[in-house]
Amino acid sequence: MKLTILGCYSATPRTFTNPTSQVLEINDRILLIDCGEGTQVQLRKNKVRFSRINHIFISHLHGDHFFGLPGLVATFQMLNRENPLYIYGPKGIKEAITLLLKLSNSWTAYPLHFYELTKKEPELIFEDEKIEVTTIPLQHRIYCNGFLIKEKPGDRKLIISKALNYNIDVSLFKSIKKGKDVPGPDGKLIDNKELTEDPAPVKSYAFCSDTRYDERKLDQIKKVTALYHESTFLEKNKDLCEYTGHSSAKQAATIAKLAEVEHLILGHYSTRYKDISLFKEEAQTIFKNSDVADDGKVFEF
Repeated sequence: MKLTILGCYSATPRTFTNPTSQVLEINDRILLIDCGEGTQVQLRKNKVRFSRINHIFISHLHGDHFFGLPGLVATFQMLNRENPLYIYGPKGIKEAITLLLKLSNSWTAYPLHFYELTKKEPELIFEDEKIEVTTIPLQHRIYCNGFLIKEKPGDRKLIISKALNYNIDVSLFKSIKKGKDVPGPDGKLIDNKELTEDPAPVKSYAFCSDTRYDERKLDQIKKVTALYHESTFLEKNKDLCEYTGHSSAKQAATIAKLAEVEHLILGHYSTRYKDISLFKEEAQTIFKNSDVADDGKVFEF
C-alpha cells in the first residue's frame, strides 16, 4: 500500500503548498482522494499516470477539496481518455461539475459517472474483487465523509512441498489456494490447513478530513493500517476547532490511540503555523507512531 500526498494544507493554495489531494495505491488499484486546486500539476510532478485513475473520492464541497476536479475532468478529455471515470462525492457534485462542462461546451467523450452521497451512516460505495470503499461520516460545517479503503483477503499460500508429499494433482492447486479441501490419490479429503498458510494480512486506510473531534468513528476505523486525520490546529488554538469544524494534532492523536491504529498521518494544517514539525511533536505525546504529511511525501506500508 502506497500513499502519495499531493497536497495537505488547509484553505488557499500557495506557491509552496497545496490544498488537500492524495493518491492511494492499494492492491493494484489507484484511487484519487480529494482534488484541491493544483492537483493535476501535482500528479505530473509525482509521475502518477492520469490513465490509471478511474475512481475519484471527494469528501465534501469546500473548495480546497474539490476545485481542482473540473480542470482534471477537462484535461482527461483533452488527453483523449476513453475509460469511464467514476466520481463519488456529496449531493451537488454532479451539478457543480456538469454546469461548468455545459457553460464551457466541454462535454466529455468518455463516460463520466457520478455517485452522490447523502447518508449519515457508513455506506459501502465501491467494491470489486480486490478492495472495498466505505464512507466514514465526519462532523464538519457541511456534509462531509471520510473514506475507509480495505483490501480483500488474498488467496491462501500453497505449501508446495506438502502438496507434493500428498501426490496432489497440479490441477487442484487453484482450489487449494481458494481454501478448499481436496482429495488425495486415495480419494480421502485432505484438510486445507495441512496444505496452506494464511494469506498476507490485509491492509486498510482511513482518510478523515475535515472533522471535529468525534469518537463515533472509532469502531469503524479500529486497527487500520494507516489513518490520515486532519490536524488543522495545534492544541494552543483548540478553541477554534469546534466552530470551524476541525481538529487539533492532539485530538487526532487521541483518536489514533483509542482506535489502536498502526500509523497516524497528520495533515490539513492551518497556514498560520510556520513549522509543521510542531504537529508531529504534539501528536507523539499521545500516540508515538505519528507522522506529518507534506506535499510530495510518500508513505509505504
